[in-house]
Amino acid sequence: MAFAIACRVLGLRDLGPALSPTNAFLVLTGIETLPLRMQRHCDNALAVAKWLKEDSRVAWVNYAGLEDDPCYGLHRTYCPKGAGSVFTFGVKGGYEAGVAMVNSVQLLSHLANVGDTRSLIIHPASTTHRQLNDEQKKASGATDDVVRLSIGIENAEDIIADLDQALAAAGD
Repeated sequence: MAFAIACRVLGLRDLGPALSPTNAFLVLTGIETLPLRMQRHCDNALAVAKWLKEDSRVAWVNYAGLEDDPCYGLHRTYCPKGAGSVFTFGVKGGYEAGVAMVNSVQLLSHLANVGDTRSLIIHPASTTHRQLNDEQKKASGATDDVVRLSIGIENAEDIIADLDQALAAAGD
């Protein structure tokens, strides 16, 4: 074990950490289009948040890009080009509706990570926070009605259509 650690540490000390040429190429290529992708993320997230805010099957939306959000002023100061792509909302019907909704999406992916080019959805109370009791879930912002979205760069109308059909399935 000591030899393996020495090989890694001494190599890093003497040669420095370095990306492989392929990884360096992919990073550079990705950085070239980052501003375009981030603007699309933000624009899509705002469109989805506005749509959710008006939907009667949704109890609340927590997104700084909405004008009535308590953090809207901070968003305009620190992130004038958009409030990002990750936000939460409360689905009416609680735990069962949240699980049913996530299980009904077709375009969105059911994943816990954020920042992907694909739109992602998760119901924290039944996945990442399921081991917590109700008081701990409330303290962490993962109550039974919470659904978290990480909006990708797909067509916003397609994202909304998928959420619409998933909310309909959750209400049945």
